[in-house]
Order: sequence, then C-alpha cells, then structure tokens
Amino acid sequence: MVEGASKKAISTEEVEYGVTYKMKGFLAWDPAIEGKRPAVLVVHEVYGQGEYVRNRAIQLAEMGYLGFAIDMFGEGKTTCDIMEGRTFIEESTKVFDTAITRFTEAVDYIKKHEKCDANRVAAIGYCYGGMIVLNMARAGVDINAVASFHGSLASKTPAEKGKFKGKVLVCNGEADTSVTKEHIEAFKKEFEEAGIDYKFVNYPEATHGWTNPQTTERAKKSGRPLFYHEKADKESWAELTTFLEGVFKA
Repeated sequence: MVEGASKKAISTEEVEYGVTYKMKGFLAWDPAIEGKRPAVLVVHEVYGQGEYVRNRAIQLAEMGYLGFAIDMFGEGKTTCDIMEGRTFIEESTKVFDTAITRFTEAVDYIKKHEKCDANRVAAIGYCYGGMIVLNMARAGVDINAVASFHGSLASKTPAEKGKFKGKVLVCNGEADTSVTKEHIEAFKKEFEEAGIDYKFVNYPEATHGWTNPQTTERAKKSGRPLFYHEKADKESWAELTTFLEGVFKA
C-alpha cells in the first residue's frame, strides 16, 4: 500500500481518451493522498468495462493507487450477452495491433495524468483482460508489471528475451478446463526462455471466471459449470497486493 493511503471516500471520474480510437475509461483515487502515485490499469472481461472492473479500480484506489478501468472494445461498449461480447473480442483482436494500440493509448493517457507517477504503472486483467495483459508483456509495452486472473495463456506473438523488463503474476484456476497442463507448461517455458520474472499460482477447485461473484448466475444461463470461488478470490487479491507492493517499492 502506498504510504498515506486511507479508507476514506474514493473519488471517481469517467473519462474519454485515445487518439486512434475513441475510448471511455473510469478513474478512481483517494483524494486524501497528495501528489503523484502509482497507477494500475484494469482490463475487463468479455462483458466490457462494467461495474465489476470499476469496483476493482476502486479497490486499487483504496490501496493508494490510481485505479484506471480501461476500454478495450472502444466507445465504452458493454454487454450482458456473452455471444455479443465474443464478437467484441473478435473485433478487438482480429488484427492484434488494434489491441496493442488501444492498450498503449490507455497507458499513454494515464502516464500523463497529474496524479500518476509515470515511472510506476502496472496492469491487471480478468479473463479476456488477463489474455490482453500477458500479450502486452509479450509485446514489450513499457510498464512495470502485469497480473492475469483466469486469463488465457495463449501467445499472439511469443515473448522475446529482453523485450519486457517488468514482472508478471498469473493467478489461474486449477479446475479451469480452458487452461490445460500443456498450456501451462508452454507458458512457463516461453517466459523462462524470454527471461521474464514471473510467478504462477494455481487455485484448487477454481473454475474459469472464479473472481467474479456474478459468474455462478451467468453460468447457469449458459449451462456451463463455472462458479465464483470466494476463497481463491480473496487469496489471489492478497497475492496481487503483495505483488504490487514489491513492484512499486521505492
């Protein structure tokens, strides 16, 4: 936690940013903290930048960071329909340079923000967002760290030695059938060969989407055996807390 952080009321603001694409973001910060502070970008799931990732940005603000829930779909698009969300994902990743541009323009925006310490920026992501932040590390985006929660480990372009100098945290559900042992082994081999400092944590009994309390109800509609896992959710957030403290320590 940043020195001086408090549990006082958190200030929030909706912002528009981006040069190539029009995007809508959500900022959260503790007004009791003076001066600049580290920033943490939060990348959304298949449903877009909704209440869930905004609440994560607020949690980060309570920890003393500048929380920034970003928009990877453009124009603030959100959905309650998973099939529509998958269409948004396909559009944003069909040409992966599109995703890189949307992400880097969010990074550029936050680094110029008056409350941001531009030398201390990280990003976390959930599901689709987890895949995004891992691939931003592979692309060598200039930030200090990324953390993925139940994100795909698939590589758009394999990591190269010396390209990403930050740290990586991967929080994975051991019961997530979309991430196989082969995927995990390939990821570890790739990042080790690239010399990237990473930590991989598996949470027993946690399925895909295990950090979001809405997962259980949403899965009932689609008939998928997915569940919110409160224990893994709390433990992974504690893991992230320690990770960020280590990344941002003076």
